[in-house]
Amino acid sequence: MTAVLADYLVEEPAAFALLALALLGFLVVGGRLVVIDWRTHRLPDRLVLPSYPAAALLLGAAGGTAGEWYRVLGMLAGGLALWAGFAVLHLLSRRGLGFGDVKLAGLLGLYLGFAGGAEVWWGPFFAVVLGGAWSLALVATRRATLTSSVAFGPFLIGGAALALAVLP
Repeated sequence: MTAVLADYLVEEPAAFALLALALLGFLVVGGRLVVIDWRTHRLPDRLVLPSYPAAALLLGAAGGTAGEWYRVLGMLAGGLALWAGFAVLHLLSRRGLGFGDVKLAGLLGLYLGFAGGAEVWWGPFFAVVLGGAWSLALVATRRATLTSSVAFGPFLIGGAALALAVLP
């Protein structure tokens, strides 16, 4: 996403402003959700659900302003793919993955899909790696057991942020 942002800065200042505003929303809402989920193991609908139309409007307007309609389609496909994929995982293991994580995955899929197809797959992959490493560290230091639950939202947000930051 950094390459898209840089291209928009040079070639499409209006699209740059819209995309920068969308990413600022990602950081603000994502930061709040990380803290809340870390403390309570909950991802409140009052934060996640209003973020869907805000992200879709800002990202869609950025892509449309730049004439890159494929990004709008990618955004919608990414949101749907991650929501559906995580919904299936939730149905397979309700205790392992909460429905708040499903809704968050769909939201993050909008951002990842806007950036590109690779990001849609790398964001969740990074989340699993980060969450797994954290869980292993907790078990290794005896701060948790193999049956302990760990909030996954912070790792979903971290994985998405990492994918958006490092992938071209």
